[in-house]
Amino acid sequence: MNKERDSETTFKEDSQPNDEVVPYSDDETEDELEDQGPAVEPAQNRVNRESEERRETFRKECTWQVKANDRSFHEQPHFVNTKFFCIKESKYASNAIKTYKYNAFTFLPMNLFEQFKRAANFYFLVLLILQAIPQITTLAWYTTLVPLLMVLGITAIKDLVDDVARHKMDKEINNRTCEVIKDGRFKVTKWKDIQVGDVIRLKKNDFIPADILLLSSSEPNSLCYVETAELDGETNLKFKMALEATHQYLQRESSLATFDGFVECEEPNNRLDKFTGTLFWRSMSFPLDADKILLRGCVIRNTDFCHGLVIFAGADTKIMKNSGKTRFKRTKIDYLMNYMVYTIFVLLSLIASGLAIGHAYWEAQVGNYSWYLYDGEDSAPSYRGFLNFWGYIIVLNTMVPISLYVSVEVIRLGQSYFINWDLQMYYPEKDTPAKARTTTLNEQLGQIHYIFSDKTGTLTQNIMTFKKCCINGQIYGDHRDASQHNHSKIEPVDFSWNVHADGKFVFYDHYLIEQIQSGKEPEVRQFFFLLAICHTVMVDKIDGQLNYQAASPDEGALVNAARNFGFAFLARTQNTITISELGTEKTYNVLAILDFNSDRKRMSIIVKTPEGSIRLYCKGADTVIYERLHQTNPSKQETQDALDVFASETLRTLCLCYKEIEEKEFEEWNKKFMAASVASANRDEALDKVYEEIEKDLILLGATAIEDKLQDGVPETISKLAKADIKIWVLTGDKKETAENIGFACELLTEDTTICYGEDINALLNTRVENQENRGGVYAKFAPPVHEPFFPPGGNRALIITGSWLNEILLEKKTSTTKILRLKFPRTEEERRFRTQSKRRLEAKKEQRQKDFVDLACECSAVICCRVTPKQKAMVVDLVKRYKKAITLAIGDGANDVNMIKTAHIGVGISGQEGMQAVMSSDYSFAQFRYLQRLLLVHGRWSYIRMCKFLRYFFYKNFAFTLVHFWYSFFNGYSAQTAYEDWFITLYNVLYSSLPVLLMGLLDQDVSDKLSLRFPGLYTVGQRDLLFNYKRFFVSLLHGVLTSMILFFIPLGAYLQTVGQDGEAPSDYQSFAVTIASALVITVNFQIGLDTSYWTFVNAFSIFGSIALYFGIMFDFHSAGIHVLFPSAFQFTGTASNALRQPYIWLTIILTVAVCLLPVIAIRFLSMTIWPSESDKIQKHRKRLKAEEQWKRRPNVFRRGASSRRSAYAFSHQRGYADLISTGRSIRKKRAPLDEIIAEGNAEYRRTVES
Repeated sequence: MNKERDSETTFKEDSQPNDEVVPYSDDETEDELEDQGPAVEPAQNRVNRESEERRETFRKECTWQVKANDRSFHEQPHFVNTKFFCIKESKYASNAIKTYKYNAFTFLPMNLFEQFKRAANFYFLVLLILQAIPQITTLAWYTTLVPLLMVLGITAIKDLVDDVARHKMDKEINNRTCEVIKDGRFKVTKWKDIQVGDVIRLKKNDFIPADILLLSSSEPNSLCYVETAELDGETNLKFKMALEATHQYLQRESSLATFDGFVECEEPNNRLDKFTGTLFWRSMSFPLDADKILLRGCVIRNTDFCHGLVIFAGADTKIMKNSGKTRFKRTKIDYLMNYMVYTIFVLLSLIASGLAIGHAYWEAQVGNYSWYLYDGEDSAPSYRGFLNFWGYIIVLNTMVPISLYVSVEVIRLGQSYFINWDLQMYYPEKDTPAKARTTTLNEQLGQIHYIFSDKTGTLTQNIMTFKKCCINGQIYGDHRDASQHNHSKIEPVDFSWNVHADGKFVFYDHYLIEQIQSGKEPEVRQFFFLLAICHTVMVDKIDGQLNYQAASPDEGALVNAARNFGFAFLARTQNTITISELGTEKTYNVLAILDFNSDRKRMSIIVKTPEGSIRLYCKGADTVIYERLHQTNPSKQETQDALDVFASETLRTLCLCYKEIEEKEFEEWNKKFMAASVASANRDEALDKVYEEIEKDLILLGATAIEDKLQDGVPETISKLAKADIKIWVLTGDKKETAENIGFACELLTEDTTICYGEDINALLNTRVENQENRGGVYAKFAPPVHEPFFPPGGNRALIITGSWLNEILLEKKTSTTKILRLKFPRTEEERRFRTQSKRRLEAKKEQRQKDFVDLACECSAVICCRVTPKQKAMVVDLVKRYKKAITLAIGDGANDVNMIKTAHIGVGISGQEGMQAVMSSDYSFAQFRYLQRLLLVHGRWSYIRMCKFLRYFFYKNFAFTLVHFWYSFFNGYSAQTAYEDWFITLYNVLYSSLPVLLMGLLDQDVSDKLSLRFPGLYTVGQRDLLFNYKRFFVSLLHGVLTSMILFFIPLGAYLQTVGQDGEAPSDYQSFAVTIASALVITVNFQIGLDTSYWTFVNAFSIFGSIALYFGIMFDFHSAGIHVLFPSAFQFTGTASNALRQPYIWLTIILTVAVCLLPVIAIRFLSMTIWPSESDKIQKHRKRLKAEEQWKRRPNVFRRGASSRRSAYAFSHQRGYADLISTGRSIRKKRAPLDEIIAEGNAEYRRTVES
C-alpha cells in the first residue's frame, strides 16, 4: 500500500484554494512548480535521477532567440524546419494572418474534393459513371448530371462568396500600417511585412501589430498605457514600462537603428499574464517579464508614441495562441440527416437486391420462354439479375435526394440574411447590425439547452455609475427635491454651477446638492473631499477638459462623482495633490499612499493640509473597515442598515472613513514605513503589517453605492430564456463578490436562492465518492448505475465557484509528484505495468469526478464560475457537451472568450463595445445581450421548425415519387423500366417541386415573432427534438409509401379496361406515365399547402406556379417541333395533348389526388381538435393574444443582513498606480514632441550619410 501511495501523483493538500486569485496559467507545467522540499529518494534510482536532471536543465532553457534589426539572423538553417518532404518553413511565423481556405489555383480542386467527401455527392458521381455503361443504364446520363452540376455549382458559389469575405477581412488587417526601421530609417510598412526582430514605432490609438518588447516611449520612464479590451473585454487602462537602459539610450531614431540587442525567451504560448526572458545588450543582461511586453490586439492610449522590438509575430502571438483550435461545427440535424441518408442507402440496396432476385426468377420462369422478349443475348438469368441490380440502383436513386443538401444550404443562407436584416437586432448607437457569420448552424439556434456567458462587456456595459450614498447615517440618491420631498417624476440635478462638471453625470437627489452648497453638515463635504483625494487616478487635460485614467472603472466613477459634486481632482505630483473644493483650489502634501490589494481590500492616503494637520483617509469593503473603526461611531448602525438596502438593490458598496494623526505618531510610523519600503525580502508582507498599525480607530463618514451598469434588457432576457428551459451559466474572470452581485442584478439569482460555494460542492462530491466506494465490491461493476440527486427535490439553488475551487474539484489542480513518478524510464516491466495501472485509476477517478460535478451543477438553476482562465471557460463548456450531450451556446466579447466560443456548439460575439477578437471567432454577432432572446426564441425556433418541416416534406415527396417505380416493377418483369418520362425524372426535384418547399423553409412561421417572445415555452420542442427524429422520418417514409401506392394503383385500375371518347384506348405506357406524373405534381404541391402555417402571396404563387410550370414544360417537351430537333432525347411526342384531352384521365387525376390528401386533412383536423399542440392553441387565439405582454422587473425584497453578498471591494482587482505615483515615475516632465524628435533624427541621419 505504501508503494502504491508513494508512486501515484498526490495533490497538495496543504494549499487551500484561494477565491481571490485566478488559478495558474493555461500552459503551466509541473516543471514550473516550486519544489516543496527534499523528497526521500530510493538509492537504486540515483543514477536515473542524475541523467533526468541533466535533461530537465536543458529543457528549461529559453529557446526562442530574437536579434534586433537583423533579419538574416532569423533565416539561418537551424531556424528552418522541414514541413513536408522538401517543403521547408521558418521557425518564426510571418505577421500575416490567414483565415481563408482557398486561392485562385486551389479553389476548384479543393472545393470539389470537399464536396465529394459528402456521401450523397460521391454516390451520385458513382451513379453517373454507372449510367455511362450501356448494359446497366435504364436512364439517360443527363438525368443525374444536370442536378449534380446544379448542386456542385450552387455550393461552390456559396463557398466562394464566404471565402472572398475572409480574404477581404484578412487583407484589411494585413494591410494596416506602422513604422519599421529599414535601412536606418523609420519607414511605413504593412503589418504582413513585419518580421521577428524588427524595431517598430507606434503612435497614440494605434493597434499593436505583434507581441513586442517595449523599448521606450514618450512618457516619463517610458511608461506606456494600453487598452486590453481585445484581450479581456476591460476598457480601463493598464500600464507597461520599459527597462531603464532602453529608456535612457533608445529614444532617437539613430540609436534605435543601431540597436543590436539579443533576446532569449520562452517559446510562443497562450499565457497572457506571464513572460520570461532576458535581453543581452552592451555586455549586460536584463531580465524581462510581462510588464515590459505589449501584446497584439491591444491599443496604445494616452501615449504619444512608443518603440518596440517584435518578439512574436502572426500565429505565434499570444492572442492567436489563445484562439484555440478552430472546430468544424455541424448541427444535430446534420448528423441525423446523414444517418437517415445512410438508412435510405440500406433500404435502396435491399429493394434493388429484392427486385434483382425477382428479375432473375422472372427470367428463368417467363423471359426465357417468351420468344417475343428475346433481345439477341443469351445471358443467364443470374447475370441479368446482377445487371438489373445496378439498373434499379440507378432508377431508384432519387430515394436519396440529390438536391437535399443544396436546398438545405439555400434555406440556411436565406435564414442568415433574415438575421442580418432584422432591424429589431440593430443597435443604432454603434451602427451595429446583427450578423450571421456562418450559414450552417441556424436551426441549432432552436435547440439550445445551456448558455455560457461572460460578464464584463457581455452582461454589463463595463460602465460604473455613482447611484447612491449614505453620509452620517442619511441615505442620498432618491428622487426628491431640495425640501426632502420624494417625487416619482423630477428633473435631474442641474450641475451648471460647477465649472468642472462633465455634463454626462445624472443625479436626481436635489437635497444632497442643497446640503453640499449650504455646508450645514460638514460631513457631507468631507465625504466628497475623501473621494477626490483618496485614489490612484491619473489626470490630464484634453481640449481643456479633465480626463481621468483609473486602474479600474469603479475608482474612476467615484472620482468623477466627486468632481460633479464640486470636489474636482485637478493634478498631482510625486508628493502633492491638487483639489478644487467648490471652486477653491487647494494643494495637499501626500505623505504616504497605502495601496489596495486583494488581501487588504482597502486603500488609504495620508495627507498634510495647508493648515498643517495630518489626516488619513481610507475607503474599503465594509467587512474590513468595520473591524478598524473607533468604538464611538454614532452612525455605525445606520450605515450598516444603508449597506443592507444598497445590497438588496444589487449596488456595489464601499465604506469611507478618516482619522486625525498626531505629528509625533506619524513620524514614528513613517520610520517603520520607510524601513518596510526598502526591505529586501517579503516587502509586501512587511508593508501590510505597517499599514495595519496606522489604519485603526477610524471615524466612519458613510458609504458609496455604485451600479455596475447592466446592458439594457438583460434581466428580461434572462427571465425569458429561463422560461424557455434554457440554463444560463456565467463564466468570468471577476472576483466572487462582484460576480455574485451581478447575478442578483440580472436576476439570475434571487433572494430565495440557496447558494452553494466551492467548499460545499467539494464536500458533496467527496460524500458521493465515499458512498460509491462503500457500495463497491466484487460485483459493483455489474450493478446498474444509480442516479441519485445531490439535492432534495424542491428549492431554488445556485452554484458559485471560483477557478481555484474548480481545479480542486475537477482534479485539475497542479500536482507535485514523487521522485519515482518523475522517472521517465521504468527499470522493469512490472514497474511499467504498475505505473500504467496507476495512471488509468487516476484518469478513471478524474472522469467520474467531472461527471459528478456536471450532474450536480445541472441540478442548480444557475451557475456562476468566477476567477476562471480562458482555458477553464472552454473546459466547463466541454464538460457539459461531453456528459450531458446538450446543445451549448457561448457568448462573450473579448479574446479571453474566444476559446469558449469555439468550443461551444454555437458561439456568439458581442460587437461594438470591447473590440472584435471574439466577433471574428464567433458564428453570430450583435451589439447587445438582449438580442439573444430574439436570436433564439424567434429566429432559432423558426429556423428549427422550418428545417424540420422542409426535411419531412422533402423525404415524403421523394419517397412518393420514387417508389412508384417499385410498384411498377411487379408489372414489367422487374426489368428496371421507369414509370415516368426521363425528362420528368430530371426536372422533378429541380423545377416541379422545389420552389414551394424552399419558400416554406424560408418563410413559414407557426406563430408571430411577438407571440414567440411572449410564450417562451414554445421553444422546448426544439430542445426535445420533437419535430425531426427517426420516428418522424419513418412516418414520412410510410406516408410516401402509401402515396406512391395510391398514385400507381388508382391510375392502373382506371387504365385496365378503358376506351376514350373517340373509341381509342388511352391505355398506353406513355399516357399512363403522364397521368401518374400529373397526379404526383398536383398532390405534392397541394400537400405542402397543407403543411404551410403562414400563407403569403409568394407561397400561393409558387404552388400554383409549379403546377402550371409542369404542364407548360410537359406540353413543350411532347410537341412535334422539339422531337424533330432532338428525336432521341424527346420520345413522348403528342402524349400530353392526346391523354389530357380525355375527361376520363382528368377524373382519374382528381380521384387520385383526393384519395392522397383527404386522409391527411382528416387526421390534421382531428389532431388540432382533440390533441392540439401549444402552438396550435396560440395560433387559434392569436388575435386575442396579439398585444405583447410587458415584462415587469421582479421587485427588490429588502432583507436585513443581506451584506453577506455585498461586493467586498468595488474598485480594483490589482494594485493601482500608487507605486508609480509615489516613485514619481508617472509624472510627466517637459520633453520634446514627436515631430521635433523625428526632425532631429532626420538631420542626424543626413549627417551620418554625408560623412
